[in-house]
Amino acid sequence: MDKKAVLFDLDGTLINSLPDISGAMNVALNHHGLPVHAEAAYAYMVGNGARVLARRAVGEREDLTDAVLQTYREYYADHCFDRSYIYDGILEMFDRLLKAGLKLVVLSNKDDPDVKTVLQHYFPQIPFTVMRGKLPGVPLKPDPTAAVNIAKEMGLSPDEFWYLGDTAVDCTCGLNAGMHFIGVTYGFRDREEIAAAGAKYIVDSPLEALQIMLPR
Repeated sequence: MDKKAVLFDLDGTLINSLPDISGAMNVALNHHGLPVHAEAAYAYMVGNGARVLARRAVGEREDLTDAVLQTYREYYADHCFDRSYIYDGILEMFDRLLKAGLKLVVLSNKDDPDVKTVLQHYFPQIPFTVMRGKLPGVPLKPDPTAAVNIAKEMGLSPDEFWYLGDTAVDCTCGLNAGMHFIGVTYGFRDREEIAAAGAKYIVDSPLEALQIMLPR
């Protein structure tokens, strides 16, 4: 079946947001008297939503999870584009996909307001059909519910979607939703994790992904 849309993860797929996520969480941890973590360590803490990130960051001090999470959310909302940046090749990929007539969708485990704020800041010119983060009553990825819901809202079959993501969470979500997953290695996780999750396609750059989605 011909593909009509591409669903993207956000963090680690479209932008490198780790500098701002780690910075905001370290501010929150420091504020509550907890030890901070190296930026690289956050690559394996993110991916399952802000609450899980906070729980992983506080370690044994689970009693402070809610307080740290609140401080993190407040700080990150004002500092989510201090040091984050778009990965090389993303804008060219968007341009070619749009010219080919494919619709662009973003699904993230970030809080929904943060997803919209970040996308509107970094990609104000991109006409995303759907921009979606964590919503009440909808399970987070890797549960495929949100991805399937988006396909239904757009009047498409999941089989008509490509899905780009950088983690096993995305791979599991995409495959269970019935979408065609492409794993990217330039994000937060490595090739081994994505392959172990069952990815058929694994690429090292956005333009390599484009060659799969739009073969000449």
